[in-house]
Amino acid sequence: MEGIAPQHLRALQPAAWQWFLSPENGHFALALACAFACAQCLLPALGARLREPRLARLGGGLAWSQALCLVMAFLCLGTAAVQDDFSVRSVAENSARAKPLLYKVAGLWGNHEGSLLLWLLVLALCAALLATTARRAQLPLFLQARVLAILGGISAAFGLFCLLTSSPFGRLLPPPADGAGMNPMLQDPGLAFHPPLLYLGYVGLAVPFAFAVAGLMEKRVTPRWGGWMKPWVLASWGFLTCGITLGSWWSYYVLGWGGYWFWDPVENASLIPWLSSTALVHSTIAVEKRDVLKSWSLLLAIASFSFSLAGTFLVRSGILNSVHAFASDPARGVFLLLILGVISGGALALFAWRAPQFPAEPGFPLLTREGALVLNNILLCTLCAIVLVGTLYPPFVQLLFSRTLSVGKPFFDSTTIPVFLLLLLLLGIVCALGWRYTKPASVLRALRLPALLGCLAFPLALIWLAAFPPALCAALAVWVLGATALALLRRWQVNRRAGRAHRSLPASQWAMALAHMGVAVSVLGMCGMSAARHDIVELPVGGSVSFAGRCWKLAAVSPVQGPNYRAERAMLQVSRPTCPTNAGKPFLRLTPERRFFPLQDQTLAQVALHITPLGDLYAVLGPSRLLATRHGKQLVWVLRLHDNPLAVWIWAGGLFMALGAVVALLGRSRRPAVAARGEG
Repeated sequence: MEGIAPQHLRALQPAAWQWFLSPENGHFALALACAFACAQCLLPALGARLREPRLARLGGGLAWSQALCLVMAFLCLGTAAVQDDFSVRSVAENSARAKPLLYKVAGLWGNHEGSLLLWLLVLALCAALLATTARRAQLPLFLQARVLAILGGISAAFGLFCLLTSSPFGRLLPPPADGAGMNPMLQDPGLAFHPPLLYLGYVGLAVPFAFAVAGLMEKRVTPRWGGWMKPWVLASWGFLTCGITLGSWWSYYVLGWGGYWFWDPVENASLIPWLSSTALVHSTIAVEKRDVLKSWSLLLAIASFSFSLAGTFLVRSGILNSVHAFASDPARGVFLLLILGVISGGALALFAWRAPQFPAEPGFPLLTREGALVLNNILLCTLCAIVLVGTLYPPFVQLLFSRTLSVGKPFFDSTTIPVFLLLLLLLGIVCALGWRYTKPASVLRALRLPALLGCLAFPLALIWLAAFPPALCAALAVWVLGATALALLRRWQVNRRAGRAHRSLPASQWAMALAHMGVAVSVLGMCGMSAARHDIVELPVGGSVSFAGRCWKLAAVSPVQGPNYRAERAMLQVSRPTCPTNAGKPFLRLTPERRFFPLQDQTLAQVALHITPLGDLYAVLGPSRLLATRHGKQLVWVLRLHDNPLAVWIWAGGLFMALGAVVALLGRSRRPAVAARGEG
C-alpha cells in the first residue's frame, strides 16, 4: 500500500465494499451456507451415533459458519435493494426508485425469493444460538449434536430449494431503468414487520421439532428434556402471537374493510401452527413439572413445525389465492411438497415406531391441573383440525373434482365458537386446580366469585350486544378474568401467611395470568366488534350526516402528493350533536385518503382512524361521482363510516399474551444456575 495517497484509498473504499457485497458474492455465500448445512447435518449426527465427542462438537462451529454466510448473503441482497440495483431480478420485480427506504428494506422479505432467504437466516441463527447456550443450559453433548444435525438437515433442504428454484441473486440483462414496484397494500409499517415476526415464530418451531426427533432417536424424554425445549416453544409461540396480532391489525386498518380476521386461507395458515403450539406450550409444562404428557409433547412438536412447513407450501405453491400469497409456481410447489413429505413424514414415522417403546406414564385424576391440560390439548387440537379442514377442503375439491367451493365465516363461526366456549370455561377452572390432587370442595369455593361475576355480566352483555353467542362469550371472558385475578390473589396470600420474606409471585404465575387474561381481553374486544355499525353515505363538500350519535361533516377534499403516489385527502369534522342540529364544535378531525400509485396503476384507500379504549371511529374515502339534483349536477364523495366498540381490546389482548411469554422466558433465565447447584 506504500505510495498510494490516503485520498486515493478513500476513493477506493466504496468500490471495495460494493464488490464485497455484490450479488455474486451473495450467491456464493448462500452456496457456502448450504455446504455448511450439509456438513452440520452429517458430522454431528455421526459423532452422536459413534459416541465420538470430537465429531459431535463440530456442530456448533458449523452452525455459526452457516449463520455468518447467510448474514453475508442477506447483506448482499439488502445492498442491492437499497442501491436500486435493478440488474438483480428480485429487486427489479419488487422495488422502484421512488419507493421509501423502509419499504426497500421491507421489500427484501415481501417476495418469494427474499422471504425464503430470511427463513434460512432465522433458522441458522436459531441453531447458532442453541449451540451458544447449550453449555449454560447443561444440554448433553450428544443430544445437542443430534438437535443441531436435524436443524442442519432442514437448513440444507431449504438451502438447496433456494439455490435450485428460488435464488434471490439472479441477474437481468439488460437491467430496466426502474423497477416494477411493490404491491401498494404491502407498503405499510405494520406489514413491514409482520413477516419477520411470523418467521421467527414459524422457524423457531424447528427447534422443538428437532428436540422431539432427537428425543425419539435417543428413546429418552425426561422432565429436563421438557425444560430444554420449553424456552424455544415459548419464544416461538410469543413471536407467532405478535406476528398474528400485527397482521390482524394490518388487516383492520389497511384493507379498509373494518374487520380484523377474514378467515383468509393465508391467515389461517398462521393460525393453525399457533393453535398447535399453544397446546405444545401447555403439554411441555406438564412434562417439565410432572413427567407426564410426553407423547403429547412429541406429537405436538412434530405437528406444529409440520404445519409451519405446510403453510410455507400452501402460500408458495399457488394452491391458495390471497393478497398475502406469493407467486404461484408448480415446480416450487412440488419441491416444497417433497421437503414437507421427507421431514414431516419421516418424523411421524419415527414417532409411530418409537413412541410405543416409552415407559408408561403415571396416571392422574381428571380434577387436577394435569387433567385440565389434557382437556385443553384436546380442545385446541379440535380447533386446529377444524381450521385445517376448512382451509384445505376448497382447494383440494377444486384440484380433484374441478369444483369451486367457498368455506367462509359462517362455517368457521358455527364450528369453532362452541369449542372455544368450552375452552374459555376450562381456562377459568384450571386456575383453581393444583398438580397431583385437588379437593372438589376447594375448587367450588375458589370459583364461586368468578361464576357470580360471569352470571352478572351475561344479562348486561345480552342487553348491549343483543345476540346470544357474543353475550355468552363476553360473560365467559369476565369469568376467566375473575378466576385468574383471584388465583393471583390467593397465591400472594399464601406467601404472606407463610411469612415468606420474598412475597412476590413466581414469574411462571405472572406469565400464565398475563396469557390467560390476554385471551379474555381479546375475546371482549371481539364481542364488542359484534356490535359494530357501519354506513355508506354520499356527501358533497360542506354536507353532513348523522351516524353513531355524531354529526360527520365533509369539510374539504384536497389533492396530496406522496413519495410514490398521488392522493385525494378528505377532511371530516365530527361533532357531538346529531345532524341537522350541527351546533356542536368539532371534537375530532379525520383525514381519510384515496391514493393512486401510477407505477402499479392501483388505487388504495388509506383509512382514517380515531382509537379510544371504548371504541374506534373509522372512515374510508371512496370515489367521487356527479349526482343529479334539482339544481343541476353536484360532485359527491362516497364515504364509509364505522363505529367499532372495544376494537383495540383485540390487539391489546394479543400483546398481553406475548408479554406472558416474555415474562416466562425472563423468569427461566436464572433457572439453569439453580439446577446446577441442586445437582452438584
